[in-house]
Amino acid sequence: MIELDRTDRRLIALLTENARRSNKELAAAVGVAPSTCSERLRRLQDAGIFKGFHADVDPKALGIGLQSMIAIRLRRHGADEVDVFRSRALALDEVIGVSHVTGGNDFLVHVVVRDADHLRDLAVSSFTSWPEVAHIETALIFEHVAKPGLPDLS
Repeated sequence: MIELDRTDRRLIALLTENARRSNKELAAAVGVAPSTCSERLRRLQDAGIFKGFHADVDPKALGIGLQSMIAIRLRRHGADEVDVFRSRALALDEVIGVSHVTGGNDFLVHVVVRDADHLRDLAVSSFTSWPEVAHIETALIFEHVAKPGLPDLS
């Protein structure tokens, strides 16, 4: 990792709020020349600080009517079972996130589906049929709101 100064942290914050800001706008906001800003952004990208730039899409526009978190408990907790489950889950089109967690369950899987029938079919044809899965529990998401970016905890 590279050492981040105040200007780097401000650039990161500005881009997480709106990744479509121009270099000229970013440079003015942090008080540096556009060439300096461009070089800093290149250095941040080369260091892997930015994992990507994404569009925030309304799920309903894509026919997504329901989101759910599916809690998964594995039969065994070996590295092989964990890796197999993660790979299978990420291969499903409906899965938009997989978190390996502690507690009573081993994974939380965020899925998007058309409707309740689609969710049932996904659970039955995928998760419950996999030999490494011992138990699933589904929780519907009524509302999902995310703050842009990450907090600066330095």
